[in-house]
Formats: sequence, structure tokens, C-alpha cells
Amino acid sequence: MKLIRYLKNHLVSHGVLDGELVQPIADIRRMITHGDPFALSEVKLLAPSAPTKIVCAGLNYRDHAEEMGFAIPEEPVIFIKPPSAILEPGGTIPYPMLTHRLEYEAELAVVIGKTAKGVREETALEYVLGYTCINDVTARDLQKKDGQWTRAKSFDGFAPFGPWIETEIEPHDLLVEAYLNGERKQSSSTANMIFPVERLVSFISQVMTLNAGDVIATGTPPGIGRMERGDRIEVRISGIGSLINTIEN
Repeated sequence: MKLIRYLKNHLVSHGVLDGELVQPIADIRRMITHGDPFALSEVKLLAPSAPTKIVCAGLNYRDHAEEMGFAIPEEPVIFIKPPSAILEPGGTIPYPMLTHRLEYEAELAVVIGKTAKGVREETALEYVLGYTCINDVTARDLQKKDGQWTRAKSFDGFAPFGPWIETEIEPHDLLVEAYLNGERKQSSSTANMIFPVERLVSFISQVMTLNAGDVIATGTPPGIGRMERGDRIEVRISGIGSLINTIEN
């Protein structure tokens, strides 16, 4: 099932996407529908949830850690992007004047479905609503300058995610790719994650309460690289689809 969040007639609503038709949902938690389906072309797609926070895992692919020359971490390395970083599918990623090196990081995003606090790994997937694509946009020069990640990853528009939440896939062997202006730059499987989804959900929930709609970005494969003004960047994940954004000119 593909769950979307959209803008129609100046109202933000949720729906189920079936091909090119949208079935409106009155209550997303109980999946109660209302009204007649209508064409996807009649709405503007928004980021598919409204998280209170985006929790990101760094260095969570073995091949990426090897690429960067870093040791394999013993436990997840996490940081947060603020809600102000959210950007909708098709939106324009800003190129802030403070940076001179903007980079893409294609990632699988986990969307939480219900409040999770102190959950066990064995039951962690019960708290997941579904999965989507996210681009952990990074001002790499600022990351190196600061020696930490907050400023480099928290600019407005630095967390595009979507286009929908896929609820019916298994997350442990999905192909995660990035295409810059149509050229493939990143390609790896979630099977190469150091810490799988259930470990991340459990670990993070021991630190902070995860609310319904919150997003976990699960780390990026090797091949991260630079984006220039006017570029088109696509995050493509098997079983989900594509998140496409452009960089402002």
C-alpha cells in the first residue's frame, strides 16, 4: 500500500495511491477512507509524513565506511535533522550561500507508525508504518569545518523525502541508488547495513521517544558526491520508487 500526503483545495490530507488514483483517508491510523477516488494529477504531493524529528544514522553501510576509511562503529552513530529541513518530492533543494560543496546521500527512510519508547529489537518492526526514500543533503565543506554534523545537514530543504510510504515491503535487501542528471552514482543493498532497521528503531527508542510520523534515515551507500546548481538528483529504492528533486540555480 502506498500512503501519500497531499495538498488539494488548500487542505492537507492523506490518501492511498492506487496507480494514478488517490483514495482519500479520513483516519490514517485506522485507514478509514472517505469520499470518491480522484486523479493523482489533481493534487500536489507533500512529504508523506510530518515528523517531529528526522533521526539519521551515520556510517551504516560497510562499503561506505570502507570507502571513507573509517572503522566499523560498534553501535549506531546518530544525529538529528529538524522538521524545517523537510522538502516535498519534486521540490527545489536550496544551495545556501554559506556552502561551496553540496552533496547527495541516498537513503532508505523508516516512517514510525506509533509511539515507540524503549522497544526491543524483536518487536521493533511492529512500530514501523512503512518505508520511503530520503536524500540526506549535506554541506560537506561545513561538515569538515565544524567537525560535527548539525549545521552541515540542517539547512532548510536538506531533507527531501517521499514520494510515498510503502507499507508492504521487507527492508532487509532493498537496492538503494542515486542518479545525478541520469547517471548512476550510488548503488548498494540494505543487506550491507551494519545495523538493520530493527536495531536502529530499538536503539533510538532507548534514547528518545519516537512519535508516529517520525522518520529514521538509515545511512547511505558508497558513492556520495557533489551536486551543482540546476542538477537533478534522484533517489531510487526497489519496491518503493523514486524521489526526484532539483538544485536551485
